[in-house]
Order: sequence, then C-alpha cells, then structure tokens
Amino acid sequence: MKPEHRTSLRTVIINPAWAAFTWLGMTAAISLLATPLRFTAATITREIALDVGRVVFAALNKAELVALIIVLVLVRASGTARALWLPVFGLALILLAQGIWLIPELAARTDLIIAGTVPPPSMAHALYSTLELSKFALLIWVGFRAQQLLATAAH
Repeated sequence: MKPEHRTSLRTVIINPAWAAFTWLGMTAAISLLATPLRFTAATITREIALDVGRVVFAALNKAELVALIIVLVLVRASGTARALWLPVFGLALILLAQGIWLIPELAARTDLIIAGTVPPPSMAHALYSTLELSKFALLIWVGFRAQQLLATAAH
C-alpha cells in the first residue's frame, strides 16, 4: 500500500463509526437477543424475567449515555459534525425519551405485575420498541456515513 493511501491511527481512533457500531452491537445484543431469550427459559418466571429486564434496561440506558458522549466527542474531533449532527441529535432525543420517560414507566408497570396487579393498557412498550428500531437505523447510518466521509476526506 502506498503511504499516501494509508490511514493514520489517529484517523481510525477519531472515526465515529467504531463507536456507533459498538453501541449498535451492545444494544442489539440486549434488545434483540438476551431479552426475548430470557422469556423462553423454562426455569424463569415472568415476574423474574421482568425484574431482571428492568435492571438490565436501566443499566443499558446508562451505558448508552456513555456511548452517546463518546460518539459526540468523536463526531466533533473527526470534523464530521456538520454532516452528522442531525442523526446524532436524534439518537440523543431517543435516549432521553427512553431514560426519562419510557424506562421509568415500564419499570412501574413491572412493579405492578410483580405485585400481582394487571396494569392498564399502555403503548409504552410499543413506543420503546419503535424507538429502539429507530436507534438501530440511526446508528447504522451514522457508522456508514462517518466511514464514507472520512474515506472521502482521506483521498
């Protein structure tokens, strides 16, 4: 490879793509794999699965806030802020909606179920899932777009 085509270590480190794809993998593993599987385990009751889910999603939201901060720093450091500000702002809004409103509401519903009460109908879970899918799409877009922007800038 010619030296002018080599990517510097600094360019790799400040590329927001690695953080977006790591965040995507972390969130997908919990939301799409671990959570549905928890409800198929023969020895776990629904109440226990919901209780574990409450703890896991609260922790995930905190980890995602750290991931958002890392993505924000990398977007700024890489010079891609102008092109990526809107999808990253969308990610921030989704995290805030989930952390401030939806996770607490779903946790309260879990408390009711664990206490033996049937909670009233709610769209909270459907909205959370919709936002989760939107987050996946935004993270994929940010990752690939950052790659494209930085590859174009390198040439």
